[in-house]
Amino acid sequence: MRRLLIGVLVASVLTTVLTVSWAVLGPLRSGTSSPQAPAQAAVALPAPSGPSWSTAWAAAPSSAGLDKPLGHTVRNVVHTTIGGPRVRVRLSNRFGLEPLRFGHVTVALSAHAGGRRDGFLDPSDGTAVPGTLLDATFGGRGQVTVPPGGDVLSDAVPLAVPADADLLVSVWTPRKPAAGTMHAEPKQRSLVSPDSLDRAGDETATAFKRGVWAWFYVTAVEVTGAPGTIVAFGDSITNGAASTPGRNRRWTDLLAARLADGPEPDYGVANAGISGNRILLDARYPRYRTTAVAGPSGKSRFTEDALERSGARTVILLAGINDIMQAPRQTDPARIADGLAGLAARAQAQGLRVVAGTITPWQGYHSYTKAADKVRLRVNAWIRAGGDGAFDGVADFDRTLRDPFQPLRLNPRYDGGDHLHPNDAGMAALAGAVPLDLL
Repeated sequence: MRRLLIGVLVASVLTTVLTVSWAVLGPLRSGTSSPQAPAQAAVALPAPSGPSWSTAWAAAPSSAGLDKPLGHTVRNVVHTTIGGPRVRVRLSNRFGLEPLRFGHVTVALSAHAGGRRDGFLDPSDGTAVPGTLLDATFGGRGQVTVPPGGDVLSDAVPLAVPADADLLVSVWTPRKPAAGTMHAEPKQRSLVSPDSLDRAGDETATAFKRGVWAWFYVTAVEVTGAPGTIVAFGDSITNGAASTPGRNRRWTDLLAARLADGPEPDYGVANAGISGNRILLDARYPRYRTTAVAGPSGKSRFTEDALERSGARTVILLAGINDIMQAPRQTDPARIADGLAGLAARAQAQGLRVVAGTITPWQGYHSYTKAADKVRLRVNAWIRAGGDGAFDGVADFDRTLRDPFQPLRLNPRYDGGDHLHPNDAGMAALAGAVPLDLL
């Protein structure tokens, strides 16, 4: 099945470009490449000194909730890793069952900053800073219809967005879809208005009476004036499974904080983690679109969730544990290595750097077996040796998180409680293990 990507790009008030491209959604077979349909011609622009747009926040859509969201207006609460003087948003109907009309979309600064890097917690309740709520348009129009499998990129919105702050992306659908594309388990509470009225333009949170632990429709926030973006591609560990909800303590958030505090360029960090995601197999294929939250395989979603991220310059890969521990288990480490190498080759073909992370310890987790862990250890040995030249660098996440006395287990100080997922301290350790000179 092919995915239609509709991008409305406004590089300035003088130029609006509409591009259409195609990418394969289903799993790729070994030794084959994704068929590509020709893109429509785009207006050539002068080459800028840096990327025109960088991704300030991202989430990989994982599935579509049947009969969700429970209302027509969703106020998504997202937290930026970088800021800029203009902003645009990407919306998705990737897992929808029918064409979906986005009737009114707005962007606003939240009156509450959320979980900040300095540790201060100011949870967003859906209230916007007065005067900052602006309409997002699509090719100059206030609404857009997106076919099943499609994404759409808004025009530029003249809103200065700060780094390390909550942003409100509100989406009203005149007709609630049968299945709303979403990112599940986000560690962030968003809001839904349960009635059918258009609430996207409300500065107050009065109508948003229901909380929801999912992001609906929105998959990226992009800004101008930044040096580029690092894409973190992986599973529940990258998604922040055992980190504290609402505090933005995923390792990707903490990597962005580390970049902001150091001499390196202040790159954005785009989180492309999906809990339960595998490199090689879709979740509950072929019914993952509406019945599972672990999403399509890493191989089949890599283009949309990593390579198409605006400003992408480096991809950090942390994946493979779900291939090892989920049924059907992958018992051949070479298959996992080939999957990782294939992702790296696709990124490098687009001029991106690739840093591979070793797979972290999991002894004590309910599905752990010694035989399965031998697969992990062999994949890690291959990654540490450079992956037969597949990678530009290595982040040794395994060595960082392991118990020095029982190296097959997580260090107790980093254990989120299930012996697989790192807690906030473990997330900080992962962020600290990324070699910044390779980004």
